[in-house]
Formats: sequence, structure tokens, C-alpha cells
Amino acid sequence: MTLQVLYLAHDLADPAIRRRVLTLKTGGASVTVAGFRRAGNLLGQEEGVRSIDLGSTQDGQFSQRIKAVIAARMQLQKRLVGVPMPDVIIARNLEMLVLAEGAASLFGGDVPVVYECLDIHRLLLDEGVKGRVLRAVQRHFAKSARLLITSSPAFVENFFKPKSGLDLPVLLLENKVLQLGEASVAKPQPRLPKQGEPWKIGWFGAIRCRKSLDILTAFAEKMNGGVEVIIRGRPAYSEFADFDAQVKNAPFVRFEGPYRNPEDLAEIYNEVQFTWAIDFFEEGLNSEWLLPNRLYEGGLHGAVPIALARTETGRFVAKRDIGILLDNATPTDLETLFSGMTDALYLDRFARLAAVDRSQWVTDADDCRALVDRLAGLNRNISLAVPSVPAISTVQS
Repeated sequence: MTLQVLYLAHDLADPAIRRRVLTLKTGGASVTVAGFRRAGNLLGQEEGVRSIDLGSTQDGQFSQRIKAVIAARMQLQKRLVGVPMPDVIIARNLEMLVLAEGAASLFGGDVPVVYECLDIHRLLLDEGVKGRVLRAVQRHFAKSARLLITSSPAFVENFFKPKSGLDLPVLLLENKVLQLGEASVAKPQPRLPKQGEPWKIGWFGAIRCRKSLDILTAFAEKMNGGVEVIIRGRPAYSEFADFDAQVKNAPFVRFEGPYRNPEDLAEIYNEVQFTWAIDFFEEGLNSEWLLPNRLYEGGLHGAVPIALARTETGRFVAKRDIGILLDNATPTDLETLFSGMTDALYLDRFARLAAVDRSQWVTDADDCRALVDRLAGLNRNISLAVPSVPAISTVQS
């Protein structure tokens, strides 16, 4: 039988949402997506996927998002008319977990809910009243969930296990690159800059870190043409004073707009030698614990990661000895690094990265089927043999 999935998405324009939906489809599931709109709908033209608009929300506007969730909850029965009975409901982020309970009740109340949380919002970590209230809300709406999906073991060790109060089995799904169809990504080749050309650093994906932009623009100016910074993806404009103006006025920095994931990855990463795998968006909190999409995308395509040693990304890089680790990432630190960058140093780092088995970077069709089988096993009315999942306390890196 085909597993029917109702996926509740916080942002229909998020490429990571599209990737998860394609993962489920590749695994054999039929997917209906209901979600909020921020900047369009990447799933609107996706063949075989019905997408339902629950209204609009805005980046960084927490109170507005609460109101939107309440309004969507009141209209949920109307919005979900005609949706087939789901075998499982996946709620991406806390705001959608709030809706999942209402959606499950509309379909009889016994539909298993999966809580997918790939970022820990700073308010969930607040030690004051706001944090305690938000964690209580999370516990309340997760009490009927049967599985937690997250993307980094550090999220489990630093939040879910010690602070969340949740008692759920955990499925660790890293932000690997989805391999569509049977096509395999070609083995990466080193790409030394030609005579007179700069080293190129790619900052791709969700562009939301003001500190990274300040550092990279100042560093590129210091290098005076020795390094070029290329930015691609979706800027969170609410996080910047004026992103477009800052990039336009920055020498040796260019913004090339959004891209399709995974379709455009080879093209964009083959233009650069290095991946900016540093994030200060929620410095000391979520930014210390995440394993970003760009780490896996760059790894697959041979773009050497630049990471902070103290972070989970840094520990990932150090364990595999595949990139460049920094204790600090100031413009001066980067200037020192790249003033001493040689062909030999780059080729050594590239060779270490290229030697990593591609399974570290890729989600293939077998992985997709395993995920769908695992989700099917949550529904008591579906009889499938599925692998066991470790509890929160036993998830490993």
C-alpha cells in the first residue's frame, strides 16, 4: 500500500521543505503539504504533490506567526477538505506541531504525529518566563507525538535530552543531499584558480547571518581581489539592515540569487573552492549545534569547508579531517589564512574531502524507502517490518 503523508510546513518557499517532500515521494509515499506562505510556494508546480495554503507569515515576526497559527487552526477543517486520510502527519517546527493535534483530531484522533525540529529557536532556550512557557507549549502539543526527527546529535545532547522535557524516540536525519532518480553525482575534481584569478568562497543556502555578511565583506575588501565571495540562496531580509545595498557596495562579493536543490548544486559548487560553513545567527545556541545543508552539499561536490572548531560543524570536520578549522573567524583571521593559501595546501584539503565515502553526503533511494518504512511503522493499522530507532539518550553522531 502507499503511505499517505500529511506534511505541515512552516514555509512553502523553503527549499529544505521541498527536499523532504521529494525524499518522501522517492521513498514511495503520497504527500499532501499544508503550510504557510512567506515568499511563494516551491511545491506549487511539483508533480503529484498537492499543496494547501494556510496563510502568510513573516520572518522574525513571532507575534504575527502566533496569530497566523491561531487563524489557521480555526480554518483547518475547511482547508483540509478532500485530503485523503493520512497514515501519518509530520509537523515541521513548533508552530506546525500546534496544528498537528487539530489535524489529527479531524481524521479521528489516532493518526500518528511526527515532530520534525531542525532548528532550536532561541526562545525555546530562554531561561525566563517566555522560555518556560514555550517549552510547556512544546511539551503539551508533543505529548501525543510518536517520533522526533532532528538533524544534529548536538540538538539532542544540548536541548532535547536535558531541557525539552520530551520523552520521544529520535530519528536523526542529517541534511544530506537528495539523489533524485538513478543519476549519480560525478566524483569531484580539484579546481585550482587560473593565473590571476582569486580563490572563491561559496556561502550558499539560507542566508540569515548578519555577522557572517559583515565578516565576509570586510575580509574580501582586505584581500583586494585575492578572494571572491559568492552568495547564493534566500536572504532573510529581516535579519539585515540592507542586504542588497551591503552586497552591491562590497568589492569582490556578489549575490547570484536562489538556486534549485538538488538540481543546481553541481553547477554552483563547481565554481568555488571553499564552503563557508560558519553561522553566527544564534551564536552560542543553535549556531553552535547545527550541521548545515551547505556542509553536505559542499562535501559532495568537493568544496572544502571552513568551520569554527568549537561548533558541532567543526567537530564533524575535525573527526573526518576534511576542511579548515578556525578558532576565530574575524576578517583578520581569514586574511591571515588566505594570504598563506597555496595550491599544495588546497589540494591536500581537497584530496581528504574527496576521499570521504559519498554515503556521508547523500540520501539515496534506499534511504528514502527506509524513512517511509519507518514512518509506516508508527501506524498500528499498517503492518510493515521496520528498523528500530534509538531513544533520545542513545542517539550517536
